Formats: sequence, structure tokens, C-alpha cells
Amino acid sequence: MSASPLYALKLAPALQVKVWGGRRLSRLMGKTLPGSEPYGESWEVHDSVTVANGPLAGRRLGDLARRYGERLLGSGRDGAAGIPLLAKLIDAQDWLSLQVHPDDSQARALEGEPRGKTEAWLILAAAPGARLVLGLQPGTTRERLAEAIRRRQLEALLMYAEVTAGDVLYIPANTVHALGPGLLIYEIQQSSDTTYRLYDWGRLGLDGKPRPLHLEKGIQVANLEALPTVDKPRGSLLVAGDYFRTWRHQLDGGSLWIDSEDRFQCLTCIAGTIRVDAERSPSLVLTLGESALIPACLPAFTLSGSGSLLRSHQSGG
Repeated sequence: MSASPLYALKLAPALQVKVWGGRRLSRLMGKTLPGSEPYGESWEVHDSVTVANGPLAGRRLGDLARRYGERLLGSGRDGAAGIPLLAKLIDAQDWLSLQVHPDDSQARALEGEPRGKTEAWLILAAAPGARLVLGLQPGTTRERLAEAIRRRQLEALLMYAEVTAGDVLYIPANTVHALGPGLLIYEIQQSSDTTYRLYDWGRLGLDGKPRPLHLEKGIQVANLEALPTVDKPRGSLLVAGDYFRTWRHQLDGGSLWIDSEDRFQCLTCIAGTIRVDAERSPSLVLTLGESALIPACLPAFTLSGSGSLLRSHQSGG
């Protein structure tokens, strides 16, 4: 039986409760947050996210990637491992753990996973003086890093950076990093949840117990020399990395035609209202905090309206 036609997919996010989260995803991004728990992440494009419109409503993106393969993802892209990118919104009300992620080869060797995790952040909102951690003090050795963790003196080895709304940071795999309090960000990353936690600021998890650390693997994969920079791009292209590219499109009543380039496109509205008209697909409308996926088999689409939209797709051929 042949697969049914694909169309522009509006998405229902997967919300994540986190010990460091809060409620700003509701106030600033229009999310409906059940209960009173601290929600830290809204996964906008991911295997676990479901379709919210049309005949495929209720289906998970990961299932659709496996069913449609290249038609959804693009020529030469295998859907067996699911959607290769993860787009999310993050509300950091407290420090996230100090962590590091493996690269592709390390993820395969250490975890049997197909991907490592390189990521990028766009700061959407920042409290005055908001900071994050980007790497370690120059000259830090693995032995000194391990000793500082054991003695609970790691904070003295960290490199901090103050950030404001509009800043963009590209975080390659192996970078020691942490988001600080008062930050709301859009994150685009390789779809991997392999995280090695080096330090958790002495706090307890939501279950009242310390969250586990992953010191041996974390110290093994940590890049002790790289210090990512904080950028404030002037054009629409925000990130151009090995795994993904991200644009911010600002529309003020006009329209923008986009060639899909045989790649699936991740769209997230961060202000206003944006209409999406894709070839061979019904139109859809995105408002603040809403996301969509444009399948690779739809050759082009047009954005119109008044607002701001983030668009990400895979890099490479």
C-alpha cells in the first residue's frame, strides 16, 4: 500500500518538566502548561512530537520518518534513525547542570548511539546580568578537572559569558557548557539526548535525590581548549554549521518565497503571526510559540504576515 501524500505539518510540542525550569514558556511563548510543575523545555521538532493538523494528526514524527524516509527528510537521508534534528525552547530559571556531549564517533563507541550532539542557541530573552558557561579556564588539565569536581571547586575553573537577547552561540560537541538563570532560548541540535553531567551545583532533583553525574565519560570527551564565542549576527542567517543551518525571518506584512532544497524544514514562530503556504499542501498559520515541519518532498513554500520566524534545516548534501 502506498503512503498517503505529505503536507505541511503543524506540530504539538512535547513538554518537559525540569528541576531548573519555570513557567515562562507559558507567559513568553504562549505554551499551555498543565499543573504547576517547573517546565524547562518544549520540544518543538523531535521524534516524540505529534502532528496537529490534517490526516496525519496524532502521529509521531519519528514514526513518520520511518514510514516516509526520503520523502520527509530528503534524498539520501534514511528515516530508520528518526528525525536527525531537535528544535526546542528552553526556560532556565536556575542553572542547568554543567555538562558535555560526545561527538558522533564517541557516541557510537561509548553509547551505541548513531549521533553525538552539537547544538546552537539563540537567546530570546535574558534577565539583566544573565550568564552561561562556555568552556574551562585555559590550561585546565583532565587531572585538574577531575580533582576540582571531587573537591567541589569546579566553579573556579569555569569560563562565564554574559549574554543578552539576540546573541547566538554555536556549541560543538565536547564543549563544557551550562545555561544560567534568567535565560529563554531557542536551541537547534543534533537529535541526541546523550548528556554527561559533570556538576549539578549541589542541588537535589525533583525526587529529592542528587541527580547522577557521569564523570568518567564526561572528562574523557571534554574539549579542554575550545572556547566558543558569543555572536550577534546582523543578517538573517544565524547559524551555518556542519549539521544544521538556522535563519531568522522578519516579516512586516510582506511575503518570502523559500526553496526547500530537498531538505525538511523546521519552523518556529517567535513573534506575531506567520502564514505558511507550501506547494501541494493546505495552508497553515503559526502564532507565538507554534512550530511546523515542511517535508522535503514539498519543493517550495511562502511565508507571509507580520512576525518573526526561525527556520532550521540540515546542512550538507
